[in-house]
Amino acid sequence: MIKTAMPQTYESIQRKAALLGNGVYSMVRRGVMGRPNCFWAMEGGRVVGTPFADSHPVAAVVAQSLVQFGSAHVCIIAEPVKAEG
Repeated sequence: MIKTAMPQTYESIQRKAALLGNGVYSMVRRGVMGRPNCFWAMEGGRVVGTPFADSHPVAAVVAQSLVQFGSAHVCIIAEPVKAEG
């Protein structure tokens, strides 16, 4: 659904994965499955993912930006956790 119905969101996911690796796709899947603080996007009236908690640092910034500037496209992806070894 994201690839066809939300092309800007899809491009944002692709760019983030190019920078941070395939763990980005895991964060997207987690958000789509209902896990907060992983992935949330809005584009053209469609919303996918799970909102970030009010206590998460990005929540206040996004809320203020949406109110102040509005937006046709928002894509928030948490950085994947790197495996320790």
